[in-house]
This record gives sequence, C-alpha cells and structure tokens, in this order.
Amino acid sequence: MEFKKIELNGFKSFAEKTTFLIEEGLTGIVGPNGCGKSNIVESLRWCMGETSAKSMRGSGMEDVIFSGTSNKPSKNIAEVLINLSNKNKDGSIQYRELEEVEIKRKIEKDKGSRFFINGKEVRAKDAQMFFADLSTGAHSPSIISQGRIGALVTAKPVDRRAILEEAAGISGLHARRHEAELRLDAAENNLKRADELRRQQERQLASLIKQAEEATKYKNISDEIKKIEAGLYYLRLKDIEKDINLENEINLEAENEIKNFNEIILKIENEINSENGKLIPIKERNVENLSKIQRLNLELKSIDDETIRVKNEIENTKKSIKTLDEDINREKSIVIDAKSNEKRIKEEKADLIEIDSKYYQTEKSSNEDMEKAKGKLQVEQNKVEEILKAFSPILVKNNINTLEKIKANINKAKDFIKNQEYVKAENVLDDCNLEVSIVLQNINEGEDSEKILKIISKNNNIKELQEQYASFYSKNENIKKESLKRNERIKTIDTEIQSWNNLLINSEKMIQQLNQRKYTLEVKLNELEKEPQSQAEKKGQISESLRLSEKEKDENEKVISELEQKIKLQRDKLNNNKEKTIEIRERKASSGATIDGLKKRKDDLLERVETDLQLNENNLLEFSNLDSKDEFPDSVMQEELLDEKKKTKRKTWICKFKS
Repeated sequence: MEFKKIELNGFKSFAEKTTFLIEEGLTGIVGPNGCGKSNIVESLRWCMGETSAKSMRGSGMEDVIFSGTSNKPSKNIAEVLINLSNKNKDGSIQYRELEEVEIKRKIEKDKGSRFFINGKEVRAKDAQMFFADLSTGAHSPSIISQGRIGALVTAKPVDRRAILEEAAGISGLHARRHEAELRLDAAENNLKRADELRRQQERQLASLIKQAEEATKYKNISDEIKKIEAGLYYLRLKDIEKDINLENEINLEAENEIKNFNEIILKIENEINSENGKLIPIKERNVENLSKIQRLNLELKSIDDETIRVKNEIENTKKSIKTLDEDINREKSIVIDAKSNEKRIKEEKADLIEIDSKYYQTEKSSNEDMEKAKGKLQVEQNKVEEILKAFSPILVKNNINTLEKIKANINKAKDFIKNQEYVKAENVLDDCNLEVSIVLQNINEGEDSEKILKIISKNNNIKELQEQYASFYSKNENIKKESLKRNERIKTIDTEIQSWNNLLINSEKMIQQLNQRKYTLEVKLNELEKEPQSQAEKKGQISESLRLSEKEKDENEKVISELEQKIKLQRDKLNNNKEKTIEIRERKASSGATIDGLKKRKDDLLERVETDLQLNENNLLEFSNLDSKDEFPDSVMQEELLDEKKKTKRKTWICKFKS
C-alpha cells in the first residue's frame, strides 16, 4: 500500500482543514522553525495508533486539539485521515480486495478518541494491527524523526531485530504471536485455578452429605408448612371472595337505586326543559319588547327635542325675516335718498351751467371795455409826450432825469399791462403821476400856463382812464373767480352724482339679495310650520305603540313569573333527588372502594402465593393440606397449625446449625 493523502482538521497547529497530497516520487515539506512540520509526522503516528501523550509532546492526549490563538478560538475536535492506495492488494485479508483504504482518528474533549476504517468505527487495536500487517505503525523505524539516526546506530540487538522484522514484512505476525502467547498464558492460569477449586469441593463433599440428610428433613417440614400456608391462603381467599360478593350485592342494590333516581331526575329535567322551552321564547319576546319600549321612549324624547328645536328655529327664522325686512326698508330709504339727492345735484349742475353761459357774455364785454380803456390810456400818454417835447430844451434838460424816470415807469407800466398785471401797472402810473407833478412844478416856474394846463388836463385824463381801467380790471377778475368756482362745483357735483349712483346700485343689489334671502327663509318657515303637525301625528302613533308594548311586557312578565316559580319547584325537587343520588353514589363508591381493597388484598395474597409457593389460584387447594378434608377449618385454626409447624422447623434448623 502507498500513502496518497493526509487530511488534518483541528490537529495541533492546523486549526482549519488541511490536505497534503503525496504524489509519486519524493514529497517534501519545507518551512521555518515552528511552522508545524513535525506536527505532520506526529499526525501520522497518532493516526496509526499512538497511545503515549508524551511521545506526542503533550501532557495529555487532548493536547493534540487546537488550543486557539489571539485571532482564532480553540476547537473541541481534532481529526486526522490517512488515505492509502492498495493497488498491490497488500495488508489484512478483509481489506486486501479494496482499491483504497481510509483510516481516520477523531478525538473530542472529555470523550476520548475513536478510530474509523472506511467510515466504520473500529477498535484502536484493529487500527494498530492494520498498520502492523503493512510492516509499519506508530513506532515503526521507517518514521525517522530528530535524533532517530543516532538511536538506530546505538540500538540494542532487540531493537535492530524489530527493524529487520519490519523490513522482512513479518512485524504483523510478530504482533499476532505476542497476542497468542498472552492468551495461552491466561488459559494456563485458568486451568490451575479450576484444579484447585475441584480439590476444595471434594473436601467439602462429606460434610455436605450429612447436611443433605438434615436438609431433607428440613425440606419435608418446609413442604408441610407450604401446604398449611397454601390452605391458609385458600381460606383467606375464600373469606375475601365472600366479602367481595357481599359488597357486590350492596353495590348492585345501590346501582338499581341510582338507576331509579336517574329516571326520576331525567323526568324532572325533561319537565324543566319543557318549561324552559316555553319560558325562553317569552323571555326573548320580553327582551325584544323592552328594547322596543326603550327605542320608542328614545323616539318620543327625540320628537320632543325636535319639536323644541323646530319652535326655536321658527322663532329664529321669524326674527331673521323681521331683520331682513328692516334691512330692506333701510336700503329702500337709501335708494330714495340717493335718487332725490342725485336729482337735486343734477338740477344744481344745470343751473350752474346756465349761469356760466350767461357770465361768458359779461366776461367778453368786460374784456372789450378793458381793451378800450387801455387804448385811451395809450393815446393820452402819447399826447403827454408830445407836449413835453414842446417845452424848452433848457427846461427839459434840467428835468431830464425825472422825465427819463417817468418814461421808464411808463414803459414798465406798458409791460405790466401787456402781461395783464394791472395792479402793478396802476402803482407804476401813480408814481409817474407824482413825478409829473414835480416836473410840472419845476416847469411852472419857467413856461407858460397854457402848456402847463394841457399837461395837467392830460394827467387828469390819464388818472381817470387809470381808475376806469382798474374798475374794469376788478370786475373782470371777479367774473373769472366766480367762473372758476362754478367749474369746481360742477366737478364736485359730478363726483357726488357718481357716488350717489354707486350707492343706488349697491342698495338695489342689496335689496335683491335681501329679498332672495327673505324668500328662502319664508319657504323654510312654511316647511317648519308644517312639521309640528306631522310630529304630533308621529308622536301619537309612537305613544300608542308604547302603550301596547308596555301592556304586552306586563303580560309577559306575569307569565315569566309563573313559569319561573314552576321551574324553581322542579329544581328544588331535582336537587333533593340529586342529593339522594349523591348519597347512594357515595355508598356505592365506598362499597366499590371496599371491593377494590378486597381485590387488592386478594391480588397481594395471590402474588405472595405465586412468590412464596410458586402456585396459582387454581391449584392452590390441590397443593394444600385441605384437599382431603370434607369440612374446612377456619383461618384461626389454620394459623395455629402453621405456628406449630414453624416451631418444629425452627428446632430442626437449630440442630442443623449445631451439627
């Protein structure tokens, strides 16, 4: 055979399942110190049947199980499997025809190790013998470990012989020879022990013959005692049977009484069930009636509540209609006010427009008058200038500054008039008038009075024209202010007309909405006013149903009370009969217990008869001393006879013991 594969699982440093394939040629395992190379060799030896923990470098055989590391937990099982190829048909006879053989050893903590060959559990000795037949094993010299070569060199002749026997392939025969020698030695020791026992029995034979005679006498007395005991047992069994028959009669009588009472109880229960059959439908109808009464009362209460609610709702609806009427009247008054105010304002607007058209003509004529006064004023001013030109140059030269000032003021007055700033023009002309007076005073000293009078006359004309112009200007301004006021009033009237118109439209819409709401409430009020009559009719119907239901309830309660009284009387009668039945049952149970006790005593006696006498109830009388007697003694006499025989037996035993 050849090694093909080694599998290790949980063995020493091999925490996980590891497989080593052994191919043809040389298979080597290389690694640093401490990597587990020696553990592979030890796994081979351990699987071959090694029994020494010390040779496995451990204190106990369980030390071969993986003890765990900081990264891996310990295991509880270790296994080693060796796969062998048997192409040459070697080994033991039972495995010689197999192509492959698998030997496995498995160890569990606190359970020891087991061996398996091809999955079948075998003894450790069978596994060791398997490898011995192959000229190898756990202690085979072919397994060379550290220091093994030196040990072989210095080995004794006996150890060298083992190497030669293994090489010759007879180490298995040597092991079987050793086992056969051990068996032969054991058989020889057994023969010596048997011979010694035989001689000891021969020495005891003479004493045993004498004891046999005494034993025969003792046996005869014992047989007589057994017969007397058999008779005593028979008499006791007869007494027990008599008592059992008596109790059976009592029991039968009680059973007949129970039967009669059961018939009475059944009849009463049928009557009660019949009454209950009548009572239950009435109760159910009564419960339905009560439920109906409760429902009708709730309906009446609901109708009353509904009536109150309808009344309150009618009052609230009437109040709402009244409020709506007030709101409608208020809105109608607003519409009337809006229409009257709108009419009044429109009339006022028409009057203002008419007045404004009249004042337009007045304003136009006023403007024409102003233009005429303005033209006359211009003419008079030109004439004054011509008169001034007629004065002597010396006089003019002396008053040139004043005249230039007057001229400048007149030009300024013209500008004011062009710009329609008439008040300022009037003031400037007043200043001119004052300056002219001063000039006239100066001129008056050197010129003739005629020219002076002309200038004075022109000055007065200018002054009148100024006053006339101022009057026309004031009148024109008043006309313009009144026209502006009328225009502003017309605009205000337009705004007021729009406001009153909007108010009128909103009020008309509001009146329409209020009328719609009023119509809805009036329809609702009509419906609500019809409800009290329908509710009264419904209340009358419910009241009539309630009266009929209460009447039916009273009748049902009366019937229920009568039926319950009948059922109560029947139940009392039933309870009395049940109590009597219980008393009889108790008496029957007591009798039954007595019978059971008697039967137990009988069974105990029969068991003692079978144990002590090896007899049964059928052959007990034949074996006893009463078989030949016509009349049987009582148990007391039989017990006295048994006591006498036992005393005789005791005396015989004492004599035997002394001898």
